[in-house]
Amino acid sequence: MSLSALLAAAPSPQPGGSLDEAAEQAGNAAGWVEENWSTWLNTGLRIVLIAAVAIVLRHLIRRALTKFIDRMNRSAQAVQSTPLGSLLVNAERRRQRSEAIGSVLRSVASFLIMGTAALMILGAFQINLAPLLASAGVAGVALGFGARNLVTDFLSGVFMILEDQYGVGDQIDAGVASGEVIEVGLRVTKLRGENGAIWYVRNGEVKRIGNLSQGWSTAGVDVQVLPTEDLEKVRAAITGAAEEMAKDEPWSERLWGPVEVLGLDAVLLESMTVRVSAKTMPGQAVGVERELRWRIKVALDAAGIRMVAGTPEEAPQADPTAGMAAPSAYASATSPQSLAATPIPPPNTAK
Repeated sequence: MSLSALLAAAPSPQPGGSLDEAAEQAGNAAGWVEENWSTWLNTGLRIVLIAAVAIVLRHLIRRALTKFIDRMNRSAQAVQSTPLGSLLVNAERRRQRSEAIGSVLRSVASFLIMGTAALMILGAFQINLAPLLASAGVAGVALGFGARNLVTDFLSGVFMILEDQYGVGDQIDAGVASGEVIEVGLRVTKLRGENGAIWYVRNGEVKRIGNLSQGWSTAGVDVQVLPTEDLEKVRAAITGAAEEMAKDEPWSERLWGPVEVLGLDAVLLESMTVRVSAKTMPGQAVGVERELRWRIKVALDAAGIRMVAGTPEEAPQADPTAGMAAPSAYASATSPQSLAATPIPPPNTAK
């Protein structure tokens, strides 16, 4: 069979076949869009509504927390402007504490609101959240084990701030370091030591805290006098000095109670010790003790009462042989060194 015959026997292509198929596909696509456009619109509107509500709610909550923190700071400043405000409130301490609490609350609120919104948006896309939540749980456990020190520091800092265990300006003993608190953070607390060094203490390492600036302090002074002195006279002199001190500024504010003569603390052959104590403003005990010693010494001198000082240590006696040189081995003619150094006499050759 020739080529022309084969071409004549083959069916001729229909020019309208491709157009019909394209029209059918377009119709199917239009039908599919028409069937699903309501679902898409519903999903889109739900996502937009969820995002809008989350953003507005986050903004309102953060704004409310900010106003609450500002109100706390204003109240602290108003109290500090009063005559006794400086004794009761530390504005910088309250400011840092309130800002730290506000930062934690704002972060927690943002995390909860935006996290919930993200999960709701994923649910709107018909995504199965069970595997995602399981993976997030496993990742959270692994991260918790890997960064447990960081988590411990953060949680310890949060509870320290919420419980107001210490603040800026407090004198504390944290075990690993002690000094004045100059900054309180969620992870690290900064202390200034006695020699001026700044200590960075991780909140998770603090097992105990001794706050020397809360409540009140106690000033104690020991007065040593001769055992022959009249105790009533000693008591009267100390009481008079304490009463004069309580009337003078600024000691009238630093003393939070009368100076008490507790009695004899020790009686020895050479001296007797009278114990004096007073309740003072927190952190002012050392200054009160120094001023009280000064005034008691002046009062006892005026009353003719002799105080007993510490027994001076006797100076060691000088060794009279310290400047003498050690005896030489060559001083003795019979010593082995002298015999070894003696020149050998020449042999006698005359016979």
